Formats: sequence, structure tokens, C-alpha cells
Amino acid sequence: MNKKLLTILVCPVTKGPLIYDKKNHRLISCSSRLAYFIKDGIPLLQEEEAIELSSEEVEKYR
Repeated sequence: MNKKLLTILVCPVTKGPLIYDKKNHRLISCSSRLAYFIKDGIPLLQEEEAIELSSEEVEKYR
């Protein structure tokens, strides 16, 4: 994930910052507790495509 792009992208739900999860190849929004997948280098920033994270999962990224 391009670091400059990561500074520009925000969660489409909360407009908060996103954290790159390199291991699982996804973007994490702690504020909305959603994980957005990245396919072929393109972030899929649609709420319908995201998966909800548990409180424990979110705490790992804080």
C-alpha cells in the first residue's frame, strides 16, 4: 500500500483515518469497526463490501 495514498484515504462511513493491515491485506477503520479489502492494489471502500470487526480485533490496531 502506497503510504502517500494511505494519508489521503478515509473511511467512507466516518471520514476517519484508515490503518493498513499488511498481514490480511485490508484497510481498518477503528472508528467504524470495519475492514475494507484491497483487490489488485485497489481499496474497495464500499460499506457493503466491508466486514465488521469485533471490539477485540479493533483494539489490536489502536
